[in-house]
Amino acid sequence: MEKYLKSTEVIDWKHPAILDKAKGLAGDDKKTGAIVKNCFEWVRDEIKHSYDFSLNPVTCKSSDVLKHGTGFCFSKSHLLVALLRAQSIHAGLCYQKLSRDDNGPPYTLHGLAAAFLPETGWYRMDPRGNRKGINAQFLPPIEQIAFNIRLDGEADIPGIWSDPLPIVVDLLNSSKTYKHVWEKLPQTVKNINF
Repeated sequence: MEKYLKSTEVIDWKHPAILDKAKGLAGDDKKTGAIVKNCFEWVRDEIKHSYDFSLNPVTCKSSDVLKHGTGFCFSKSHLLVALLRAQSIHAGLCYQKLSRDDNGPPYTLHGLAAAFLPETGWYRMDPRGNRKGINAQFLPPIEQIAFNIRLDGEADIPGIWSDPLPIVVDLLNSSKTYKHVWEKLPQTVKNINF
């Protein structure tokens, strides 16, 4: 479980801005569930989804997502995980394989976050941001994420990663614009069976 508390190059929760924001979001609350909810709702509602809002720069590292106030689903999940780890809450990353256009192939990855809640165990959350047709909420033990698996070929990818998938990090770090990320969203992940 210790790997779900690590500070890494991407999940850089020891950055002063992350620590400050995490402290502010926790307030005086000591209950894990309340802290997780506060962090989730803040990232979901206050950090803008890069594609939904047509925003640059492309962010990957948690502190950059916080600084610029924007990110793709992957980046927003990186920030949520960092905020939780900054408060000694075990957190990791999850992925889904979804239809890019909601009608079959091609497929793409979608990023989520997960936190270990004492009463529930691992609980997935989707901080990508709500909009028409998307209503992600924090309602443990019920999971209410942005996209449910509906079509043949879609899947929840099993596992909780302590670090982001390299294919995701490579794309985000090599892209100059949100349009480039959208055009190149990963379609497959080697060594992971869907």
